[in-house]
Order: sequence, then C-alpha cells, then structure tokens
Amino acid sequence: CCTAMDRIDLKILTELQADARLSIVELSRRVGLTKTPCAERVRRLEKSEVIRGYHADLDPEAIGAGHVVVVQVLLTSTTEQDLRRFNEAVRRVPEIESCHMIAGDFDYLLKVRTRDIHEYRRVMGDQISGLPCVKQTHTYVVMEVVKEARSLPVRAPAG
Repeated sequence: CCTAMDRIDLKILTELQADARLSIVELSRRVGLTKTPCAERVRRLEKSEVIRGYHADLDPEAIGAGHVVVVQVLLTSTTEQDLRRFNEAVRRVPEIESCHMIAGDFDYLLKVRTRDIHEYRRVMGDQISGLPCVKQTHTYVVMEVVKEARSLPVRAPAG
C-alpha cells in the first residue's frame, strides 16, 4: 500500500503541498539534500502514488463556483451493485466536488459547488435527483466557509 517514509520525505511532502511549483533545487535546499537524491525521492513518492498529482488552487468565486451546498442522500438500495452504480454516476457530475459514504441515518454526503442557488436548483433537478437509487435528499446551503483545508496534515503512516 504505502511506501516507507522518513522525516525528509515528510518534509518534502509538506513543502510541495505549500508550493507545488518549487524547483528541485529550491526543494532540495529546503529539505537539506542535494538535487539528485531529492529528485529521486520525489520520483519515488510519485511512483508509489503518495504524491498523486500537482494542482492549481483556484478561487471558486472567480470561476463561477462560489455557491456551496451540502446534500445528504438516502438511497433506496445499498447492494454492492447499486452502490457502485451510484458512485460511478456521481463521478460524472462535475458540480459534485466531493462525495462521502456515511455510516448513519443517510448513505452519502455530497459537497456541491455552483454559481448560485438557481444553478444549484437545476443541478439538483437534472442530475442529483436522477442519480441511481436516490430515495431522498436534504440540502443545506453553506452561508460561510470558516475553514477549508487546501493541504493535508503530513504525518508518518501508522505501523
């Protein structure tokens, strides 16, 4: 599953999360390695998929995705086949930023980004309510984003 990581690997991950555009020269300076061993570690972390990609941090308002809702979804069926169908369909809806299967009174929690409430209403009617096995939804409009992590806490894996 995971590659063994030492404190230098963890420092590399921390630095790249803060600024994925760092040059290998600057990254190696920050983590206390020479260029070649640093580049080899980054390649190893990429190959083992600890580093899964590099992304631009976009302003949701600037790209017309500043309206956020959280949607609870209850399904009519939770057989493996129906869960797989639901999951595959969710992945095709670009407005759904995240989807989490939940243990509790409902089955999934979606985070949906749209331009405004009118666009959300369209997405709900045209796409979310038509997802496989949807029995019921509850929508909660986000009034203010208090914290939204753009990076993960970097810790050594358990074990």
